[in-house]
Amino acid sequence: MFSKILIANRGEIACRIIRTARRMGIATVAVYSDADARSPHVKLADEAVHIGPSPAAQSYLLPEKIIAACEQTGAEAVHPGYGFLSERASFVEALEAEGIAFIGPPPNAIAAMGDKIESKRLAAAAGVNVVPGFVGEIEDTEHAVRIAGEITYPVMMKASAGGGGKGMRLAWSEQDVREGFESVKREGLNSFGDDRVFIEKFIESPRHIEIQVLGDRHGNIVHLNERECSIQRRHQKVVEEAPSPFVTPEMRARMGAQAVALARAVGYHSAGTVELIVSGADPTGESFYFLEMNTRLQVEHPVTEAITGIDLVEQMIRVAAGEALPFTQEDIGIDGCAIENRVYAEDPYRGFLPSTGRLVRYQPPQNGEEQGYVRVDDGVTEGGEVSIFYDPMIAKLITWAPTRDEAADLQLQALDAFRIEGPGNNLHFLSALMQHPRFRAGELTTGFIAEEYSEGFTGAPASPELLRALAAMAGTIVTIDADRARRIAGQLNGPPAAPGDWQATIDGQDYLVSIEEDAITVDGEPVDIAFEYTPGERIIFAELDGAALTVQVAPRKLGYTLATRGFSRFVRTLNARYAALSAHMIEKEAPDLSRLLICPMPGLLVALHVAEGDAVEPGQPLATVEAMKMENILRAGKSGTIRRINASAGASLAVDAVILELD
Repeated sequence: MFSKILIANRGEIACRIIRTARRMGIATVAVYSDADARSPHVKLADEAVHIGPSPAAQSYLLPEKIIAACEQTGAEAVHPGYGFLSERASFVEALEAEGIAFIGPPPNAIAAMGDKIESKRLAAAAGVNVVPGFVGEIEDTEHAVRIAGEITYPVMMKASAGGGGKGMRLAWSEQDVREGFESVKREGLNSFGDDRVFIEKFIESPRHIEIQVLGDRHGNIVHLNERECSIQRRHQKVVEEAPSPFVTPEMRARMGAQAVALARAVGYHSAGTVELIVSGADPTGESFYFLEMNTRLQVEHPVTEAITGIDLVEQMIRVAAGEALPFTQEDIGIDGCAIENRVYAEDPYRGFLPSTGRLVRYQPPQNGEEQGYVRVDDGVTEGGEVSIFYDPMIAKLITWAPTRDEAADLQLQALDAFRIEGPGNNLHFLSALMQHPRFRAGELTTGFIAEEYSEGFTGAPASPELLRALAAMAGTIVTIDADRARRIAGQLNGPPAAPGDWQATIDGQDYLVSIEEDAITVDGEPVDIAFEYTPGERIIFAELDGAALTVQVAPRKLGYTLATRGFSRFVRTLNARYAALSAHMIEKEAPDLSRLLICPMPGLLVALHVAEGDAVEPGQPLATVEAMKMENILRAGKSGTIRRINASAGASLAVDAVILELD
């Protein structure tokens, strides 16, 4: 067994690997860029080595920096985590040339499966079902248009070396191919150093199912059941669960057998994942096709660990050290259900635009359940920075329970108690997903988010009972806060606040809240809500009609923002007399910004598609902005003429920066 390993990664996955290595008695070495100098993974490791500037291309993606860090510290092996160098065969070969072990698969397997074109050929030869498409090299946009027409729309354009949702575009028409092909090439080149693209048929109503495989150097290969990863946004996974509510034991056996056959065909060892796309329109489960094989640890591996009891990182380390797997296929079962939600730094209320900045508050939920558990995998800390240089994921929230509904209920409770302030985040959106009737029914496809939130996300729906409860809570909070303010103003010895009436307004609806010593009424009707509140508290644990309710509180001018169960609203809370007078106040009109193209996120202006004096029509591409490794096309909202351009290609833009103006 190794005595010291280096983790060639950052963030939550680096922390995750370090914890398992420490439990095994193995010393660890972290590497870090300028941006990560104070990151948790650096503090958690036994040693840390600085490897360069903040951009990954100048630090984490340089094999020579990793090898030098190994030589400096005496690390005997490298665990790559996911992303960065984890699927680069040349990196493995460079390590082996220096006598450093790689905690992952052999380089030939990485090369074969990392090339999406070659991997499809190998999969077909191994008897694995493959998606119909063109697996040769595409010369240019015109060639891509001809191929897409032959396959028939819709088609998916993918970077050959892509992964993680990057370098992918769905095309419903020739125009989509013409607009997206070059963008896919650029994303593939920028993220993976390979601009080759392939095109395949897009399977409609698809479910994304993946099979976890694990092999050793002695020829033993097993699969650890499946994960359902169908809830995605822009081809990036948001929610994963194990087992899938769609997969039957017979389907599981067929999918597992094909995954193991593919792994065996390329001489695979270590952990890997065979990704499949399944037609949700076929209830027999026969219509499943090979997408790709990820020759590394997956982000969503914790849900597999939860239902099997197997620590995948530990097994990867043991396999790399030459040990045989301590179990066979017959030993692997399924215990309960697990769900993972990815907590991203993005604003779902603004079209899921990436968000950056300091984590002013970061307080993950605690595990306190007897019939399940909550696990948070993260690599951030309060006061830390969410950087523009890396992936926007803040944390992974994993729950396990005996049943799927119980695991989802645990997610709801944990999301309500997860406190993040600073950059925008998707906690409310995840809570809405966990409550959605279609999710609860297990009726999932990769189009779930686009179909159910086609008009954008405005929060989870709230029942009339919940609205009344939030009004009652706001009235109670403002009474307690006003009492405290009165006592302070009176040298802490003034009388308590007199019982009174408050007008709480939510989404334009007024509620008259009366606070008495022994009761709270809303519009004259009692509300059965019980909680304790001390001024300054930001999370309130309440009971509504006898059921637990966790509410986050943020004071605002003239009221509070209250958030629970994915529903977040400003509750204007005024003394009833003042509220009547406020109706006579004149409201200030918002300025007209429709003639401006405003950058919706911090990012890099990759391209301008227009010049001053050009006439534009609604929907026409105006500029492309890259943020957190993803390209975003900004389009005209109305017709007009370009009056002035305020930024040039290659410029770094702040959020709300004006890119151009229209007449």
